[in-house]
Amino acid sequence: MSREAGNSTLDQFRALAIESYGSIPAKLRRHVDDVVIRVDEWPDSDTLDEMGCETRWDLLGLYRGVPIGNQSPATPRGGVDMIFLYRQPIIAYARSTKAPLDAVVRNVLIHEIGHHFGFSDEDMDRIENQD
Repeated sequence: MSREAGNSTLDQFRALAIESYGSIPAKLRRHVDDVVIRVDEWPDSDTLDEMGCETRWDLLGLYRGVPIGNQSPATPRGGVDMIFLYRQPIIAYARSTKAPLDAVVRNVLIHEIGHHFGFSDEDMDRIENQD
């Protein structure tokens, strides 16, 4: 499968997401096995509004669910935890940064998994910027 951003069909992109998920260490992945990973072409307009995005290009991925630290056996869950990967914005980001598509997909996936663990965007920025 090509790693070039411009050569990825939806099926190839899904396969790349699965491959990226498989590359995450098993000790972390076991906490995410019940999270559905979904690939969509674009975020929907309600999501863009909710997230305060100016354009549909602004959102690469999204975690929807209850972070692990907030889950409780005493509180019924209202749905399935999901990670959304938005193909078109991710491809555009990879092109604009000249980063390999597989690296961008993996980075976005790990970022959204971080939200599942309860990390904020600021927490993840601090972690990524540590030397």
